[in-house]
Amino acid sequence: MTNRILDFSQAASRLRIRNDCLEIGSGADDVIATIALSDIESVILSHPQISVTQAVLGRLSSYGIAVVCCDERQRPVGMLLPLEGNQSQRARFRAQCELSEPRRKRMWQAIVQAKICAQGRVLDEFDGLDYGLEAMSKRVGSGDSRNVEAQAARRYWPLLFPQERFRRRDEEDVRNHLLNYGYAVLRAAVTRRLCGAGLHPSFSLHHSSPYNTFPLADDVMEPFRPAIDRVVRLESEGRLAAGEELELDAVAKKALIGALTMRYRVEGESRTLLDVLSRHCQVLASSIMDKNVIYSIPEWRAELRKDVNRAVSDHVDIRDVRSTG
Repeated sequence: MTNRILDFSQAASRLRIRNDCLEIGSGADDVIATIALSDIESVILSHPQISVTQAVLGRLSSYGIAVVCCDERQRPVGMLLPLEGNQSQRARFRAQCELSEPRRKRMWQAIVQAKICAQGRVLDEFDGLDYGLEAMSKRVGSGDSRNVEAQAARRYWPLLFPQERFRRRDEEDVRNHLLNYGYAVLRAAVTRRLCGAGLHPSFSLHHSSPYNTFPLADDVMEPFRPAIDRVVRLESEGRLAAGEELELDAVAKKALIGALTMRYRVEGESRTLLDVLSRHCQVLASSIMDKNVIYSIPEWRAELRKDVNRAVSDHVDIRDVRSTG
């Protein structure tokens, strides 16, 4: 699998399946490109004039491909995922249901510690210091009962975006639009890998909103959110330096998706974040099945310099594809 992410946001398109390939067309008969289903990581449907049939959705699901739907403002609002995955699902579902509260709390402790450390590494990349976040992560206890995660966030966000006041819940701030789009793509990638590891994304470790369909994905993605944050700061600074207005356009989307497909240094190896997520979900499954397996989150750091990683080859939108005939 080459982990291609297809983003249909710039033009009307017609999708159909032929010979285990996704055919992309712009009219009744013309075919712009043909992409093997085995090469596709996820499909993002943003343009209001995308034509897709139940047969296409069913075949995408049978290949384990996540489908993300966006609203009129191109904000992700829905996601389609396969029901079948790992053949050990039944045993792993049971183990998830029977996971004790103390073990859940210890796992959440590891997640919060890893998230705060990752935030510190992102700040260190830009400013040369982590502003004490790594030290703060060591104060996280079982279940994070003292809510150190929130304390770290109050320190982190103003330092990540120092030019203008930033509030995470401000829907008018374009930076939040970019963050939400990037998080949605990350969430789809995590959810798909949880299913592939035989875990049910509805059985969480910590998140528990009754309106949340995939709370385990929200748990697992936390230590990797700063990879998206990093790209949003890069885009903000790049647009500011060029005298351009920041917006959630094709260029920004390409950079955000690039956070998943670019290379990171992890445990002495060069990996994409998608690969890291796959391995991480397998470790989580093993930890849930066997209490003697220690649940750990890998430390990641971007390999590329922060000013040269905006071009992403594995992102595809309708303007990038060409006829394969």
